[in-house]
Amino acid sequence: MIHSPQPGRPQARIPGPQQPPPPYPRIRAGLWKRCLGGGLTLWALTVVVTYATRNTTLLPTLILLGGFLVPVVFVLWAYERHGRDLGVSAILGCFLTGGTLGVLGASVMEFYLVHPSWGMFVSVGLIEEAVKLGALVFVLRRLPGIRGLRAGLVLGAAVGFGFAALESAGYAFNAAVSTEGIDLRALIETEILRGVLAPFGHGLWTAIAGAALLSFRRPNGRFRLTAPVVTAYLGVSLLHALWDSTHGIAIWLVARLAGTGLDRQLFAEGYIPCPTVQQEHLFTLFSVGLLVLVSLLGIAWVRSLARRDPSWGNTP
Repeated sequence: MIHSPQPGRPQARIPGPQQPPPPYPRIRAGLWKRCLGGGLTLWALTVVVTYATRNTTLLPTLILLGGFLVPVVFVLWAYERHGRDLGVSAILGCFLTGGTLGVLGASVMEFYLVHPSWGMFVSVGLIEEAVKLGALVFVLRRLPGIRGLRAGLVLGAAVGFGFAALESAGYAFNAAVSTEGIDLRALIETEILRGVLAPFGHGLWTAIAGAALLSFRRPNGRFRLTAPVVTAYLGVSLLHALWDSTHGIAIWLVARLAGTGLDRQLFAEGYIPCPTVQQEHLFTLFSVGLLVLVSLLGIAWVRSLARRDPSWGNTP
């Protein structure tokens, strides 16, 4: 026989099983798309207002939006698709701290070690890729649990994109400052060009090197400079050097086709004296084609690494 409880009598409630909170913050899918659309809108609005008012106080806003938009969008995409379990602090640390340390370290070393020559692009590639890897090691030194190929791809890309954002902002500032005052057209052209090329440069190269580095990290957190790590570092440095030297290689190819000689100084400085219309078209074709070739090599390398890690296609 079942007795109904007396009215007004408090009832004991047994709490049901509670789900543990997720180890990473919940971010709705497609955040990177909304960031890209909103960022482009704000950048375009800033361009229009700056042109209309000629207000130089808007230049920092224009430079920061143009320099950081594409790198931030790609880091958000990598975090949303493949890096939620790595933690926001690791992603932000690699992007901000790693990128800043990379830019500072590369600037100091290049100031003392790099001089105009045929080999300066190789030197720049070796220095900048080494500094970015060092920045990645510094950020992750107290996070021994973060290791593996997928973590290296995501966090290495975060360091590379942080480096690219700060470098692009610097190039935009230099383009804006001229002997005749502020050159808004040069600033905007620089930001558009570097924004389009950003996904195929520093973020891609440091992702490859970071994947190799964290793949061989010990369980206790110690990093190892194994042969695959050194090979990956030298390979991405070569891609970096080829990327930087595309203008010089294009000049050399144009000179070979035209049957004229160009000295090494012109190759290092990257210009053609008094070019014809045909030479200008050939130079554009070769320089763009070489950039596409280097980009395809880097993308193919990253895809081959991603296929080796089954967790890359099955992440939170």
